[in-house]
Amino acid sequence: MITMQLKMILAMDLDGCIGKENGLPWRLRSDMLRFKRLTIGEGNSAVLMGRTTWETIPEIYRPLVERINIVVTRNKEYTLDDAEVVYSIEDGIKHAKNKNCDECWIIGGANVYEQCRDMVDEVHLTSVETSNSGDVRVALFGEQWIREVIESTPQSSDNEHPTTYMILRKS
Repeated sequence: MITMQLKMILAMDLDGCIGKENGLPWRLRSDMLRFKRLTIGEGNSAVLMGRTTWETIPEIYRPLVERINIVVTRNKEYTLDDAEVVYSIEDGIKHAKNKNCDECWIIGGANVYEQCRDMVDEVHLTSVETSNSGDVRVALFGEQWIREVIESTPQSSDNEHPTTYMILRKS
């Protein structure tokens, strides 16, 4: 039996900002393409997110295609036609396992990231080389994480800021 991997993916600036006014604080095409490629993966993948994150995804992109979309909310009356609704992160992870997913990606928001930080096998982090760019923050990843830098992307017409993409694993 294959064990499902639980992974987190996010972009944050140097101060831990991940969002601004219910959206992303930057325009980073290379990061969006990487996000799609990674979260679709090679097989059966799920994306797990909070209700607010779901609602901030533009409607034309919902649900995120080729992935099982799982939305966590405390509101027992919240329903969706095009995503699975669960009432705890644990139930969301269990749902992904029951669907025989190879990977379950934690994709936000801040509260979901904080709750899942100690559960994940690895973190796919894009460090955006700017500061104080948003109004939603998560705690920075400390020294207990080993960082493997994968790619640096310069600022360009498609990427508002330079970025460094890395994978973090617990030491």
